Amino acid sequence: MSMCQFAVPLLLPDCSTSQCTLMLWAMRDIVKKFRPCSLADSKGFVEDSIVSTAMPMISFVRLGDCSLSKSQILNQVLSNPQQYHDVFIHRDMECGNVPREISNGLVEIGWYLPSGKKNLDIFPEPVAVVNLRGDLLSFQKQFSILCQTSSAVFIFFDSIAESECNLLSSAGNIKAQLFLVANFPNKAEKNINSLKDLASKLKLSGSQILFKKQQTNDADFVSKLRLTMKDIMENCQHKMTIEGMSAEAHELGIPVDEDCTECQNAKRSAAEITSRIDDVVRYKEDQLPLQGKLWKELAKIEKEECRLQKTGDKPIEEYKANLQREKQKLRQQQSSYDMSEAMQCFITAISNESKQERSYFLKWMRMNLDVKARKKLSGLRDEYKEKCCKLSENKEIIADLDRQISNSSLGMEHFMREMGQLYEAACSLPDDPESHQQFKTLPSIVADLLLDGFPLELVDGDASNIPVRWVTDVLTELHRKVQHKSRVLVVTVLGVQSTGKSTLLNTMFGVQFAVSSGRCTRGAFMLLIRVKEDLKEELNCDFILVIDTEGLKSPELAQLEDSYEHDNELATLVVGLSDITIINIAMENSTEMKDILQIVVHAFLRMKEVGKKPNCQFVHQNVGDVSAYDKNMRDRNKLLEQLNEMTQAAARMEKLDPNIKLTDVMEYDPKHSNWYIPGLWHGIPPMAPVNTGYSESVYEFKKSLIEVLKSCKYQTLPEFLEWVGSLWKAVKHENFIFSFRNSLVAEAYSNLCVEYGKWEWDFQKHMYNWLATAETRISNTSNQSSKLEFLSSLKKEVTSQEETTLEKLTKYYESKEGHVNLVKSYRATFEISIKTLRIEIENSVTNKLTAAIDFQKGMKKEHDVNEKHKAILEERVLQLLAECRKKNKDLSEEQLKQEFEKMWEETVKGLNFKGLEKRNVVFNVYNQLRKQLKRHGGGVGRT
Repeated sequence: MSMCQFAVPLLLPDCSTSQCTLMLWAMRDIVKKFRPCSLADSKGFVEDSIVSTAMPMISFVRLGDCSLSKSQILNQVLSNPQQYHDVFIHRDMECGNVPREISNGLVEIGWYLPSGKKNLDIFPEPVAVVNLRGDLLSFQKQFSILCQTSSAVFIFFDSIAESECNLLSSAGNIKAQLFLVANFPNKAEKNINSLKDLASKLKLSGSQILFKKQQTNDADFVSKLRLTMKDIMENCQHKMTIEGMSAEAHELGIPVDEDCTECQNAKRSAAEITSRIDDVVRYKEDQLPLQGKLWKELAKIEKEECRLQKTGDKPIEEYKANLQREKQKLRQQQSSYDMSEAMQCFITAISNESKQERSYFLKWMRMNLDVKARKKLSGLRDEYKEKCCKLSENKEIIADLDRQISNSSLGMEHFMREMGQLYEAACSLPDDPESHQQFKTLPSIVADLLLDGFPLELVDGDASNIPVRWVTDVLTELHRKVQHKSRVLVVTVLGVQSTGKSTLLNTMFGVQFAVSSGRCTRGAFMLLIRVKEDLKEELNCDFILVIDTEGLKSPELAQLEDSYEHDNELATLVVGLSDITIINIAMENSTEMKDILQIVVHAFLRMKEVGKKPNCQFVHQNVGDVSAYDKNMRDRNKLLEQLNEMTQAAARMEKLDPNIKLTDVMEYDPKHSNWYIPGLWHGIPPMAPVNTGYSESVYEFKKSLIEVLKSCKYQTLPEFLEWVGSLWKAVKHENFIFSFRNSLVAEAYSNLCVEYGKWEWDFQKHMYNWLATAETRISNTSNQSSKLEFLSSLKKEVTSQEETTLEKLTKYYESKEGHVNLVKSYRATFEISIKTLRIEIENSVTNKLTAAIDFQKGMKKEHDVNEKHKAILEERVLQLLAECRKKNKDLSEEQLKQEFEKMWEETVKGLNFKGLEKRNVVFNVYNQLRKQLKRHGGGVGRT
């Protein structure tokens, strides 16, 4: 309801009694993002649970009968003129005029949340708007709590009787400002006098009385109401959270939905674990140690056992035995850890026999961890933004903050993962039956969670590994619990990061995969959906197993050296496990997923165990154009052609049938396997409701998906586990040496680049040898060297070397080695690169020759200047001697020294000294670098 921007129940009345309940727990899940005007310049935002966000609360109530629709007026107040939306149900809506059965006394709440855009925002700060359905005289308890918790209460009425006036004036301890909204259809003197009398008793100023005159249209009245609300918000000293309302509710005898024993016990259990979390990274090291470095090392060793990439000159059997010993040693290290206090509390809580309390606990845990993550990430992001303003000074600090943001993920999956590692470590050491006995009930507990709709991590994204023993035992226990009625069909979703994969699955199947809340979740999660009895025969299965995956090509993970390998493994595994794979794409462009499909197809061709063909469905999100399907038909056919070519290239590499096509590996029909879904939001968040077109399109897609599932062959959970094991084994043996490119093209291109590097070095080496010889000749020549002579010789030399290099390129393409036919399109690029190389070397050598000749000229010029200055100084010294001799008296040593210094100073001043010319070294170096790297900006520089 909140996502659709509908008002939600705040105080829910009980039809059988006059009691109402504060719906705090029901609203705990609502998390909102918004940008108040105070953060508009910094582009910051607030993300928090709506029940713990303090904001002004403005309530609207009705006194007696009122011809003015309060709910309709509120909808206009909260709606942008360009985008009207019914937040509150009103009588002029479709079915809005049906007689009330249960809604009298209902207090509902909606929110206005700003986007930080002054031209679009109605209110600059967030505000809660509360609406009481029914006459306040009949629901005084609801009216009382609104008066205690609201910043202001607006009372709508057509007329005021004396009894009503007395009741309002006698109401004591009203914390909220009261505003009277009078709608007098006819201005009876009695009504005016009653209003004045009430205003006087309540001590209301003129600004606290609003009239809805007959000649005033709704738009003008709404503008006036908005201005009044803005004034209230600006001067508001009393901001309330819905959590804070619970204390007032208890004082007034209003129960809170969280008051039940199970919820409170679960809250304490969750708080016992999460209250100790301060530094997330350190907490994971202390309380969840088994899934850290040790588990990642185990994952690497398991893959190395299959791939044997680092064997070197060791005997293979000996190397394998060493790996086994290392694995056992790591498991012993895991077992040496005592179970942490947090894990003891966690396991105790989820082992609770009360299913209701267990559900409460899991939700409290998830919400508390989300709050911790939001607060931690918010602080880190603010610090990151601040340090980025002075990037050069804070490079190390920024790098450390970046690592902290990446490692600050802490969710339920980490606690479940730790359980899995505790179990696997205990099972790997058969000599310790006591440890095995301690954890033997864990698979049964998690199997119950799976049956309750809780997701289980299949692939640990941090370690890029599957805890096979743990997953096997959990699903085996589940198979036993459902009395072997475990026929499953598997649906998976795959796509680039932030394309709405989890939202799509949640909408289609009504599940609750975690959507982004600032945490970076990695891996793949599976969730069981129980099929209803009436559909079991039609679908021929008992459960649908839905697998949600992390976003591929994540910018956050792209810097990790094994990120491409991780993505390749994940894509191959989930497509191999599925009966239907949903390829989720942002907008209409399919090319971004073509790379991933290439990897999957190539891997399938190399895996002999893979014997089934998954069905592929392309979902293009954020495409609302009705002509999208027809307009993109040509693109879809082109994509299929490219994928067929890629499949055939991979088949030739594996010496398989060269005529194989994509449809031989997976089922894909360009006509019926492409779906275009409009954007999720109708308008600009945070006030945008969910687009009904999105829901309709997803529903149509779901119906088609169900029809496809009817033709799929089911497998039981034991068969699924066997398939997971064999496929994971195949994935571990696969060596993903390419990163989202056709492997043949990548290899051929790499070989050509290596050869080109050799030719480039030969060219440079030859020319610099020639330059060294030329420089020696210039320096040994006493006469002034002829620049033209050397430049002419240089021209001939570089032309000769260019022709030699081009000849080498031609011979390479003629050799037909290294699949050069796949890189023919790059030939022109390499030819241009050779010509560019010739020009650069020629310019470089010309500059150095010119510098050598200029240096020779400079030395000659320096010698001439020295001789000239020497002659002038000698002449002046002789003149000084002659002048001293002409004087009749003898000069002392001091006088002689003074005369000499004076003569020397005057002579030196008269000499023409020309200093060195100033040069901008930084600018010259920058230009030279640009010239050198310009050639590598194209295809040749990318190896």
